[in-house]
Amino acid sequence: MEISTIGLDLAKSIFQVHAINAAGEVTVRKALRRSQVLPFFTKLPPCLVGIEACGTSHHWARELTRLGHEVRLMPPAYVKPYLKRGKTDANDAEAICEAVARPTMRFVPVKSLEQQAALALHRTRDLLVKQRTQLVNMIRGLLAEFGIEMARGLHHALELARRVADGRAPDVPELAQRVVTGLAHQIGSLQAQLAILEKELLAWHRSNELSQRLATIPGVGIVSATALAASVTEPERFRSGRQFAASLGLTPLQHSSGGKERMGRISRMGDRYLRRLLVIGMTSLIRRARTAPASVDPRIPAMLQRRPARIVTVAAANRTARVAWAIMTRGGTYRKPTMAAV
Repeated sequence: MEISTIGLDLAKSIFQVHAINAAGEVTVRKALRRSQVLPFFTKLPPCLVGIEACGTSHHWARELTRLGHEVRLMPPAYVKPYLKRGKTDANDAEAICEAVARPTMRFVPVKSLEQQAALALHRTRDLLVKQRTQLVNMIRGLLAEFGIEMARGLHHALELARRVADGRAPDVPELAQRVVTGLAHQIGSLQAQLAILEKELLAWHRSNELSQRLATIPGVGIVSATALAASVTEPERFRSGRQFAASLGLTPLQHSSGGKERMGRISRMGDRYLRRLLVIGMTSLIRRARTAPASVDPRIPAMLQRRPARIVTVAAANRTARVAWAIMTRGGTYRKPTMAAV
C-alpha cells in the first residue's frame, strides 16, 4: 500500500525508517546505510517525512525536499513522549512517525546553506573564546602558586606573561617561565584566529540587510545580530514577541497547580547560544546605565532602583528578544521609546 508518512531516525552510518500508510498500518520498517537513503526515497512518491532536529537534519531535509517530499523537523524533547518502552533505533523512528502527524506538534524550520555557514563561524568563534579563557585561567593558576596575583582581563594576562618571559619575575623558576611563555604563545595564536573569524562575521553582517537592522537595537552588536539573523528562520511562525522570547528560555518556568500560579526561574529552553548573547549584551547595557543613565532606556535605571541587577538583565534580554522579533517580522529598525510611552 502507498506510504503516506515516514519517520526517519538519523545517525552516522545506519539510518532507521518507519513508514505507515493512510490507514496507519506499518508498511516499511528497515535499516538503511548512508549510501542507501537517497536511492530509497527517490523511488517513493511524495510523502510526509519526520526527522528529529539535530546536527545533520537540515542537510537531509534539504536533500529530501529536492526529491519532492514534505520534510518536518521536530525538537527531540517533543518526540520523547511518543517513545514506547526501551530506546532503540526502531522505536525512535516509530516515535518520530507518530509525532510528526500530531496537529499540535511544533516544528523547526529548515536552515539554508548560507545560514549554516554563518553559524559555523559563530560556533568556531565560541570554541576559540572558551579555549582562550581556559589558557588565561591556566596562567593565573600557575602564577598563583608562586605568589603572583594576576588582575582580571586578557590584557593583564598577556602583559604578565610577557614580564615572566622576560625574566622580570624572579620568584618564578625558569621551567615555569617556559611553560607560561608557551601558554601565552597559544593565546596569541588564538587571538589571530579570532581576528580572522570576526572579519568574516563583519563581512557577512554588511552583506545581510536583516543583520544590519537588528544591530540598531541597544545592546545588540555584530555578533548578536548575525547570530539572530542566521539562527531564526521564519520568525512569523511565532504569534508574538512574547512567544519568541519564551522559545529562547527568557520567561519564568511555571509550577502552577490547583489554580495557584507559581513562577520560578527562567526556563532556559531553546537556543542557549542566542540566550547567552542577549544576556551578555544586556549586562553591558546595565553597566552603562549605572555610569551614564542618560545614555540608555530610562526604564532600565528605574528598574535597577527596584530590582536586583541580574533580574533586570534578564528582563531587558526578554524585551530585546521581543524587539528583535518585531524587527524581523515587520521590518524597519529600532526606534527609541518616546517619553510618553516610558
